Amino acid sequence: MIKKIDKLILKSFIGPFIATFFIAFFILMMQSLWKYIDDLVGKDLDLLTIAEFLWYASASLLTLAMPIAILISSIMTLGNLGESFELVAIKSSGISLLRFLRPLTLVSIVLCGITFLFANYVIPYANLKFKTLYYDITYKKPAIDLKQGTFYNHIPGYSIKVGKKDKDGKTIHNVVIYEQQPYLQDNSIVAEKGNMGFSEDKKFLEFTLYNGYRYQERGNTSDSSTEFIQLGFKEYKKLFDLTSLQMLNTPDSIFKNDYKMFNIRQLNTSIDSLTKVKDSTSKKVQLEANEQFHYRNQPDSNWNKAMPIKKSIKNFSDLLPDSVKLMVHNLSINVVNILKNTYQYSGVELDNRRRDLRNNQIEWHRKFSLSLACLVLFFIGAPLGSIIRKGGLGMPLVAAIVLFLLFHLLNMFGEKFVKDDILSPVVGMWLSILVLAPLGALLTYKAIHDSQLFNKEFYFRLLKSFKGSIESIVNKIPLPKNKIVNL
Repeated sequence: MIKKIDKLILKSFIGPFIATFFIAFFILMMQSLWKYIDDLVGKDLDLLTIAEFLWYASASLLTLAMPIAILISSIMTLGNLGESFELVAIKSSGISLLRFLRPLTLVSIVLCGITFLFANYVIPYANLKFKTLYYDITYKKPAIDLKQGTFYNHIPGYSIKVGKKDKDGKTIHNVVIYEQQPYLQDNSIVAEKGNMGFSEDKKFLEFTLYNGYRYQERGNTSDSSTEFIQLGFKEYKKLFDLTSLQMLNTPDSIFKNDYKMFNIRQLNTSIDSLTKVKDSTSKKVQLEANEQFHYRNQPDSNWNKAMPIKKSIKNFSDLLPDSVKLMVHNLSINVVNILKNTYQYSGVELDNRRRDLRNNQIEWHRKFSLSLACLVLFFIGAPLGSIIRKGGLGMPLVAAIVLFLLFHLLNMFGEKFVKDDILSPVVGMWLSILVLAPLGALLTYKAIHDSQLFNKEFYFRLLKSFKGSIESIVNKIPLPKNKIVNL
């Protein structure tokens, strides 16, 4: 049954949470846009394509926006209640802090579940769509932008230069067109002026040129003689195919085997198969190496025969007749080269398998760790707001930014250490939780017992008490006789 106190805390929490969530989401989305701005500019993309790109790119940002929104809103909610002395009145009525936080705890658990479901089902699909769209945008050539005095080379087989463009954007002067042909010589067109436009279906660029010449040289590689043709014209129409400048329509199936597009069930299957492949690759390397040491299981009869005179033997070659020493030496070099190639090529394959396995394990743990981070940051933010007792966007926002930066840096370092095979995926991907969970427990304990952790007067009294204790200890020390001490 929801009581009035639960409605009070929920009503105080929902407003700041919604505001901080969309603000954090917008900031992260703008950061993502700035990251890919160089790939979007100059491609003549329509607004629908840009909006679709930002939509898929921002999907993975929810797992970061949710924890920071919970952290800031919990600090602000408890800080506002503490600043208006409502929290003091609630505690004085006999209601504990944990009972007061129960509805927010349930909301945080629900948000953890939503974050996990989003990370497990929505983000893999969004990543697949984003990577496909980003691939098409990356390989899309820049839009038609003929600048004065500069060659435009993005249409395959042609290089176009315009000496001057009128303000209408259609009339051009001093036009030079080079046709790059796979024959002996290239063709070229020179015209005094012309008009530029597009066909109705936007698939062709149309040049209507006036008062110019077309130069063409015919010949072949087997015959050194060529034929030069000069054709003058008063009006000449040239079409350029623009289908190569249009964006590709790459199917999604090309990128569906990427680990970032997997959910938990698919990651479990992938991790299991990669583990088996890694183990089989290790056994394969060991078997190939053992084949070169087949003599290890055979009795060393020559060495046993040489035991009575082993003191006079300095190395293995002394046991061999002179007629086979060269052959044994060459065979040894061959065995070493075979082993070197085996470990070199199989080692690269084994490293690739291990890297793929670590990447899949990183993605598996990420879905759970970022979801649980919502609850951990709540138990940091709520007690911290209760202790600070300051509302608004001042001190709470500063504390939230510092804590979130610590959380984000620990996530980055942990993932980096796992990729470099310094930490295991369990430790690396849960590093932020392992560090911040004790901090949340400590702050919760301090808030329950009304700690004066951020009270300046408390530290002033503590310093004064410490100073008085030092002075009392100094006064109890006996002074030397027959000496005057000036205090």
